[in-house]
Amino acid sequence: MNHQIDIHERIFRFIRRGLKVIPYLPKTIEAKIIIDQYARSLTSVGANDNEADGTSTRNDFLHICTIVRKELKETRYWLRIIAELFPNLTTRLTSLIAQERGAHQDNQ
Repeated sequence: MNHQIDIHERIFRFIRRGLKVIPYLPKTIEAKIIIDQYARSLTSVGANDNEADGTSTRNDFLHICTIVRKELKETRYWLRIIAELFPNLTTRLTSLIAQERGAHQDNQ
């Protein structure tokens, strides 16, 4: 049976899973910079998604959805960097990157 999950719930789950990767990253100076950028773009996806859901005009909604899409693209970039630098996290990141692509495609 195919159950569709609301896009807002999918985004929330993606962010929750994405944040759970952070404790597995080393706490080096370089990693802290990447973690900060990754966490900011990741959490921005959800904040902007919630903002879009509350807009009063179609133009505002489309504008904020564009921001969500940009933040998802940035998050994908940071996930790729993390995957390259920390190959021991490949298993965790593979499913997360695949899930991000699905959420990203829903917002196109």
